[in-house]
Amino acid sequence: MSDVAKAAGVSRQAVYLHFANRAELLIAVTRYVDARSEIDARLAASRQAASGLERLDAFIEAWGNYIPVVHPVCRALLEMAPGDEAARLAWDDRMTAMREGCEAAVNALKRDSLLSGQHNAAKATDLLWTLLSIRNWEQLVEACGWTQESYVAEMKRVARLAIVKPD
Repeated sequence: MSDVAKAAGVSRQAVYLHFANRAELLIAVTRYVDARSEIDARLAASRQAASGLERLDAFIEAWGNYIPVVHPVCRALLEMAPGDEAARLAWDDRMTAMREGCEAAVNALKRDSLLSGQHNAAKATDLLWTLLSIRNWEQLVEACGWTQESYVAEMKRVARLAIVKPD
């Protein structure tokens, strides 16, 4: 909090007047990044999709292409989280929001009777949420050298194989 106050040119007490603790500050930072990066506009196609398949594809595309934007903040939170309760809470807040997007996509598939018979909605949500995790993106894009375009296309393909009823 002292570093934030110094960088902002205000007292530490002034920071605490606005944020009760570090967790609130870190959550506000992640939400600021979301707002500045226009996350609602990025997700609009997913939220307005007519069919479950369109919603699934649009969500994967929006989230998959958003990861590189938020990756620096996510990486910092992930590195701090094991020993920092505030960072863990901020990370959990963001991943809860992302999971809600996965759940909405899965529920749209279920509504259209397109959810695979292998999974109920909760298990399919778990699977999609894990498939689209930041750590998986890091492995495929950063460690394996996939292009961003290839990553998004493959996640769409794999998600359909995993949770959508076969033709």
